[in-house]
Amino acid sequence: MIEISPSKVVQVIFLSREGPVGAAELHAFIDALNDDEKAHLTAIAWVGRGAFEPEDYAEAVATAFAEATTPTASYLSGMPHLPENLESGLEALGIDVAGEEEDLL
Repeated sequence: MIEISPSKVVQVIFLSREGPVGAAELHAFIDALNDDEKAHLTAIAWVGRGAFEPEDYAEAVATAFAEATTPTASYLSGMPHLPENLESGLEALGIDVAGEEEDLL
């Protein structure tokens, strides 16, 4: 089960698309998440880039907790293609990204 609301993930997608302009806001937003949300956000990105299969989501979350040696905001903002990875991860986990984006706007 995903322990971060899809709307928060979509907010990260939007902020990360703003590039350098949104970098400070992206860091602040991710920093404000609790540890569970940060681990789940990371796991969604990993599923989206193919590091884990959707059926291995729980393992991805456990790995995110175990390997959290870098602040999540720094780690994720340095990930190439973060918005695409998050979108793909949500879709792989059965969440309608377009619907979530419409709801957020």
